[in-house]
Amino acid sequence: MERRPVVTMPASSIEAAASAVELVGRSGKPITAKVNRFGQGTRVCFLHGLVGLNEHWELAARSIAERADCILFQLPLLQLKGSDCSIDGVVELTAKYLREHLDGPAVLVGNSFGGHVAVRLAIEAPEAVSGLVLAGSSGVIEKTLVREVQLRPSRDWLAERLNELFYDDSFVRDQDLDRAHEELSHRSGARAMIKLSRSARKDHVGARLGMVRCPALLVWGRQDVVTPPEAAEQFHAALPNSKRVWFDDCGHVPMMEKSEQFSAEMRRSLDVSDSAASGEP
Repeated sequence: MERRPVVTMPASSIEAAASAVELVGRSGKPITAKVNRFGQGTRVCFLHGLVGLNEHWELAARSIAERADCILFQLPLLQLKGSDCSIDGVVELTAKYLREHLDGPAVLVGNSFGGHVAVRLAIEAPEAVSGLVLAGSSGVIEKTLVREVQLRPSRDWLAERLNELFYDDSFVRDQDLDRAHEELSHRSGARAMIKLSRSARKDHVGARLGMVRCPALLVWGRQDVVTPPEAAEQFHAALPNSKRVWFDDCGHVPMMEKSEQFSAEMRRSLDVSDSAASGEP
């Protein structure tokens, strides 16, 4: 396995490790993804949700950087248009990145919409996926963030929707609320949010989960109201090689709300994966 030098991260930001990658999707138009890459060892690629950012994975990624090649992949989801603006379009863009810019398969770690993309890739591009870590993934049950969405949502309405993502709404950061409000205040951003969410809700992967052959770790908040606990139960029942872990007092974004526990589960999962790869009992 290729060993990459460990990048020491700044105390409060991962911007120093950021780079831009241009991809061409279904529309034929260039789309610029933001990639943060650091660490060494097992390739682990983190995929965010509809209103997510690479920085939301920062604590989890830092915690494993001494033994994992961490790749944080951020697409400008709310800027996508045309045929790129769908679950199928995002799966295709992500697959292109994995195939063209990585030097082998990766463990895909996905939250919400990002988890849905990860599952689709494990089904459709198994050669690019060595494992799954799903945190509040859509794909089987989702109570969407954009129900009753306004084309120009008020800041108060959006704050209520973001609060729903957490058991403890003190985790809603002002900068995330400001960014989401700015993006969704543009008609194109709100339309992209609606289109992506609707395409994901129509794309039920339950009947195809038996095709996934890589190991899967399911990390779920018991108080997740977006992809509720029964979604984790359905994934666990249908995925041939899965482990399910519950976090109490936790909502839809466990890597932020329960960052230490999430990181510990990631490390344990990598330990099992490395032991299996080396043939150890």
